[in-house]
Amino acid sequence: MPSRTRPADAPLRIAVVADSDTRWKWGALTARRIAERAPELSGFLVRCRATPTARQLAEVGEVGVDADALREVTMAAFLRAIEREPYDVVVLALVGGAAQAALHGLARLWPGHTQRPVLVTGYVGVVYEKLADGLLLRHGADVVLANSRHDAERFRAVYEGVGAEASAVTEAALPFLGGAPYRPEPGRETVVFAAQPSVPESRADRLYLLRRLVGHARRHPGREVLLKLRSKPGEHTTHIEEQPYQKLARSMELPPNFRLVYGNMGEVLDRTDLLVTVSSTAALESLHRSVPTAVLTDLGVRETLGNHHFVGSGCLASWDQLDAGHRPAPAADWLAAQGVAPGEAYATAFDGVRERIAELVSRPQLPPVQPYYTLATAPGYLPGLLARHHLAPDGTPLPGAAPEAEATGVRRLVRDAVRDAARGAYRHGVQRVAPVIRRMGEL
Repeated sequence: MPSRTRPADAPLRIAVVADSDTRWKWGALTARRIAERAPELSGFLVRCRATPTARQLAEVGEVGVDADALREVTMAAFLRAIEREPYDVVVLALVGGAAQAALHGLARLWPGHTQRPVLVTGYVGVVYEKLADGLLLRHGADVVLANSRHDAERFRAVYEGVGAEASAVTEAALPFLGGAPYRPEPGRETVVFAAQPSVPESRADRLYLLRRLVGHARRHPGREVLLKLRSKPGEHTTHIEEQPYQKLARSMELPPNFRLVYGNMGEVLDRTDLLVTVSSTAALESLHRSVPTAVLTDLGVRETLGNHHFVGSGCLASWDQLDAGHRPAPAADWLAAQGVAPGEAYATAFDGVRERIAELVSRPQLPPVQPYYTLATAPGYLPGLLARHHLAPDGTPLPGAAPEAEATGVRRLVRDAVRDAARGAYRHGVQRVAPVIRRMGEL
């Protein structure tokens, strides 16, 4: 790879590779948090079903997420770029399988002790499912970020429990917490429901939540009731949304004090007096700002919903309680353990990570990248996982995985049009065709 030598006072050269709008936001903000000064930031968006649209990128840009360069790539093209360009740090803001593929591809580039980028990965928000699977797919990075003390303890326990090296786990916090502390305003009563693309999943459960939200608006005509949506119809975020709330709302008569809103969650929280959700990471943003926050129990407290993560938080409540005026009071010890306690602690949450990154970058050599999953530990799992990202079992790009040169001119316009049409067809299938087939199968 090109020389990484640079003046001691030069900004870090950081590459962020992401596969959705939320992961791009997390990765870019993490890059800025882990650097002592503003880094030189390059962004890579992996082509997949959730590749951000221009609108999603613009929305994320409103919170200060930008890059000196941003390009859409295949996994193979990303690996080629990292091999050719001199980066100090690479942030893998990817779903677990893609992170593992990237780690194996990077391990192939530097099979021994050598000068290479420091590899950083982590989670966008609450880790409520696939704890062991997700962590082991991220093993091999030099730094695995934990968003809280609670997560750091769990992460180390998983790695140590399978005999994997756990020293990469480093406690930090969610990089996008912030904003002004909650201040109620006389005469303002704004209730916001933070929707999630895949929780709950079924049409019946989502209709139930929507009807309760609309019912709350009717019971309290003096309140502004907002349904905060993550994406517009046809767009994807981290998860697939088969039953968009926008579509479900079309069949209802909505009261005048009820609205659907998009945009930056921070701006919505600026005017929120009660944040309601099933298990969205927005609850952590809200709690960090001391906004009254309710995590719904109406559909049960279940691992599949993710609201079990909030057991002990003091935030669990039902719509019946909220309709009657209840406002949950969060438990201070739970907030501290989750890394979202209001106050000064957040200002120093990334100090340890910055020190670790600086020490790793200063080394003349780093050890080879060694993921836990190999052909020896997971011969029935790893090859198929890598193949989904067009890599061979040794991390080598498969033939045809990426052209040597990107298309230009008319060829690029045609390619992009075909790709956009394919994504549109996929999203149509997910949101329209698949639910119909599923309902027919239940007859």
